[in-house]
Amino acid sequence: MTHQHTNELIHESSPYLLQHAHNPVDWNPWGSKAWDKAKAEDKLVIVSIGYSACHWCHVMEHESFEDSAVAKIMNDNFVSIKVDREERPDVDQIYMDAVQLITGHGGWPLNAICLPDGRPVYAGTYFRKDQWQQVLFYLVDEYTNRKAEALKRAEDITQGIISMDAIAVVEDASFSKDSLNQIWNKYKSVWDFEYGGRRGAPKFPMPANLKYMLNFALLTKNEEAMKAVTITLDKMLEGGIYDHVGGGFARYSVDEYWHIPHFEKMLYDNAQLISLYAKAYNATLEPQYKTAAYRTLQFLDSELKHSDGYYFSALDADSEGEEGKFYVWEFNELKKIIGSDFEAFSSVFDILEGGNFEGVNNLVRKKLEGFGSEQEQVWMNKLLHERSKRIRPGLDDKSLTSWNALLLEAFANAYLAFDDDIWLQHAKDLNTVLHKNVITKEGLIYRNYKNGKATIPGFLEDYALMIDALIALYLASSDENHLNEAKKITDFTIQHFFDSKDNLFYFTSIDHEPLIARKKETTDNVIPASNSVMAHNLFLLGTIFDEPFYSKISLQMSKNMQSFAQQHTNFYSNWARLELKYIFPVYEVAIVGKDAKKLKQEFLKNSIPNVLVFTSEKESKLPLLQSKFKEGETWIYVCVNKSCQLPVQTVEEALKQINAKK
Repeated sequence: MTHQHTNELIHESSPYLLQHAHNPVDWNPWGSKAWDKAKAEDKLVIVSIGYSACHWCHVMEHESFEDSAVAKIMNDNFVSIKVDREERPDVDQIYMDAVQLITGHGGWPLNAICLPDGRPVYAGTYFRKDQWQQVLFYLVDEYTNRKAEALKRAEDITQGIISMDAIAVVEDASFSKDSLNQIWNKYKSVWDFEYGGRRGAPKFPMPANLKYMLNFALLTKNEEAMKAVTITLDKMLEGGIYDHVGGGFARYSVDEYWHIPHFEKMLYDNAQLISLYAKAYNATLEPQYKTAAYRTLQFLDSELKHSDGYYFSALDADSEGEEGKFYVWEFNELKKIIGSDFEAFSSVFDILEGGNFEGVNNLVRKKLEGFGSEQEQVWMNKLLHERSKRIRPGLDDKSLTSWNALLLEAFANAYLAFDDDIWLQHAKDLNTVLHKNVITKEGLIYRNYKNGKATIPGFLEDYALMIDALIALYLASSDENHLNEAKKITDFTIQHFFDSKDNLFYFTSIDHEPLIARKKETTDNVIPASNSVMAHNLFLLGTIFDEPFYSKISLQMSKNMQSFAQQHTNFYSNWARLELKYIFPVYEVAIVGKDAKKLKQEFLKNSIPNVLVFTSEKESKLPLLQSKFKEGETWIYVCVNKSCQLPVQTVEEALKQINAKK
């Protein structure tokens, strides 16, 4: 195919950047070449950030970046840089902070106009074509005729970006049960107890919030909190955010009922939701949660898995230029496909002649009863067969280490919940792939993998989530090699990312290119903050290895963030979940001997969040397991705060020891 325009993005591997490679805009990838050009020509720089599954990114591209008149304004007056936010979250974080400082909100596409040294003079999200032109003309005029104003504003914005990361070191902080009701009441005040999730629209799953509430409910026996979790999980499965035909979950719902999603599917959502549904099944034994996890695995394996074993990043919302076209159905089309079963099908799914989404139907259940039944599977197989003939949504075929690590953790968690070796094998296979392709023997991690090549040095998110996944894999497999690997990567992370002044970690390594600010990610979002994940990692590894240095860092991080976790739990839920570990002491249960695996699975059926179960069928050098092996016997040791009770031989006796301590 012959293209009228081709720019520097043609040499990139990111699907998002390649989507813009034939725009008339003279796009450049992020790098010194573009910035040096801006400095040499004294031009403002447009930093435009998005990702491949971003619907409004596509809209702005079509309206503005494919328009030759707009391109001429940009090419004549600016140096233009395109950034894939998923490849460069460090760049995205800086300019997202700028947008939020300037406008009070954020989102993508993100468009920042910067000085030649990278400091932003203005930033916003989506602009209509006429708005975008007005902004560009204004800023060129200002930079030409009132440069001092632009320089002053850039300095003020940059100082604001830097100050947003200021976290005070807290010397004295106590973790007590008194704060828990306060946190729960804040959740309760905004929760939708009819449809689940936060009240209003749009609705995002937010796994970290649900994970906190599930642990809180189990530890405090709060039935209302458990109801908040199960209503949300059930209503998501009833709604259209869940793909009833192919499995897996879309990014979010545009309405308050979970009915109509924004149709893109992200690896990080589906990975975390496997973990969440697995843990919820372990706590409730509700069969629909198990079914949801298995069907999400089927979706991932069939649609997001590379033949080499790693997983791709996302599926687009659009196909053939229309949002959701791949997923929705005309009324008569459904009647024809389902055939004589259509009446029964319509008693389960809310099918309208006029459609429930722009004249067509996105499948939404009337009731959860029968979810995953054999009859339903017959219907879904028919629909899946027909859907496979359609033009598929765009695939973001890069593999991100942090998102694959979330999936590795999910596989391990699902194995512990379902006791099915398919999950453990998936976890082992994915771990092997990651260590082969993106993790060096020294513990250095690369963020991106595509076409047999690892690129972009990893960020704290990649290290933190990989450590977390390795701990989970150890707890699932009892293979201490995974634990030792987690420790090695942790030591590398401390060496390259840690700030000893406040006991928090920078998002970028000492070896990364310097940007206008070196950020620290502390706010939990759809993916928990990399600092909160590291705090959990250090807590667990400090406990497992009896390593006071790790424990000290984790405790100080928790103290620093305690007030945020208590006052703004929605945005610090993973920090709040760590606080539960200090309020409810963590029991270390060592099961040693020939029947260790069997007793571990029996123990885990009790779903106790503040218990770590370690097993070994032979002698081990781990502090908790050391000198506890007795040939031909299996013993259970319940320990807390470096003190172990007398060993017992049944799970029932061990549970009594834990209950007696509560």
